[in-house]
Amino acid sequence: MTDTTTEPLTPTGTETGTRRRATFNTLEVAQVRRLTDNAVEVSFAVPAELADCYNYLPGQYVALRATIDGKDVRRSYSLCSEPIRGEIRVGIKKDLGGVFSTWANETLQPGDRLEVMNPQGTFISRHALSSLNDAETLAGEQVEADPGLHLAAIAAGSGITPVLAITRAVLAGSDHTSVELVYANKAAQDVMFVEEIGDLKDRYPARFAVHHVLSREQRVNPLMSGRIDADKLQQILDNVIGTARIDEWFLCGPFELVQLCRDTLHAYDVADEDVRFELFSTGRPEQQQGDHGRPVVADPLGDNVTIRVRLDGTSTEIESPKHARETVLNAALRARPDVPFACAGGVCGTCRAKVTEGDFVMDENYALEKDEIERGYVLTCQTHPTGDRLCVDFDA
Repeated sequence: MTDTTTEPLTPTGTETGTRRRATFNTLEVAQVRRLTDNAVEVSFAVPAELADCYNYLPGQYVALRATIDGKDVRRSYSLCSEPIRGEIRVGIKKDLGGVFSTWANETLQPGDRLEVMNPQGTFISRHALSSLNDAETLAGEQVEADPGLHLAAIAAGSGITPVLAITRAVLAGSDHTSVELVYANKAAQDVMFVEEIGDLKDRYPARFAVHHVLSREQRVNPLMSGRIDADKLQQILDNVIGTARIDEWFLCGPFELVQLCRDTLHAYDVADEDVRFELFSTGRPEQQQGDHGRPVVADPLGDNVTIRVRLDGTSTEIESPKHARETVLNAALRARPDVPFACAGGVCGTCRAKVTEGDFVMDENYALEKDEIERGYVLTCQTHPTGDRLCVDFDA
C-alpha cells in the first residue's frame, strides 16, 4: 500500500557542500580501449548541454545502467582521468561472475548508448582540491594543488582508477607535489593503465614513485613479491614509503586490503582524517549486495511499519511488514523506481538520504562521513526501521 503527496521543492545540496543529487542521463560510448585481457577503458562523450552536470573531482565515480538479459543492472565505476570537459572515462575490470563487467568487456562498443549517473563520491583529496562539483572551477581548468604536498596511495587491481585520476591532477597542479604509489596485482599482465603509469613516471621522475607488488610473480626485490599481508605492509611502510612525511593517504581495493591498511596506519599514529579509502565491496558474502526491489507485501493483519519517502518534492508512504526487515531502499523502490541507487551494498553512497522522523538501524556504512551521520544522513540500502514509522528525505 502506498500513498503519494506532492510538496513544494526547496533548494538542496547546500548543507553539506560536498554532494549533489544523483541523476541519470543517456550518453554515447565514444571509445572502448583494451587495457588488459580482462579490462577496458570506456570513454563517454558528454554533450555541451550536460557538461556542467558531468564535471567532477579526481577520485569520484559514476554509476552505469544497462539492460542485460532483460534485467536492469547498475554498477559503479571510478573516473580514471583528470577532469576534461566534454568527456568522462572509466576503467572496467571483468570480475568472475560479474554481469555488468563481463558484458562491458565482451559486448560494449562505440556508438552504444548507456544511462550514466552524474559524478558522485568523496574519495577526493582534502588538500589538493578546493571545491566539489563547482562548474566554474572545474570546467576545463587545471586544479591547483597545495605547494609541497606529499601523497601516498595503496591500490589493488582496478582500485588504480580513482588513484590514477588523483595522481594525474595533483602532479600537474603543482611543481612541489609528490605521490608515492604501491600498486598490487596478480601478475604484470594484469596491471591496468601500465602505459599511463609509465608516462607519469617519465614526466615526473623526481615527484612520482610507483612500486608494483605482484602476488604470483617473483620479482628481484622479494618485498615486491607475494600478497600484501600485515608483515609485508609494515616493511613497505618502514623501508619504502615512511609515514611521517605523508600528508594524505589513499586506499582503494578489496575490503581485506583496505581494512588492513587502515588498521596499520592507525597503529603508526596516522590521523584518521588523513586516510581516504574506497572499497570494491564490503567483502562480506552474507550481505545481500544488489538485492533490491525484492517482492514484499504489506501484512494484511496490520503489523507493518510506515516508511515515508520524500523525493523531488513528492512524498510517498509505503507499508512494510515488520517481519520482513525490509531496507528503506527496497521499500522505496517498490513505489518509486526513480529512487537513486547504484551498488545497494553500502559502498557507493548514491542512495544517501536524511532521516527526519523515526528510529532506525544502519547495518553497514563505507560511504558516509562522520559529520553526515551526525546530521542524520543514512545509506537507505542499509537502513531498517525499528519503530512504527520512519521518514527519509532524498531531497535534503
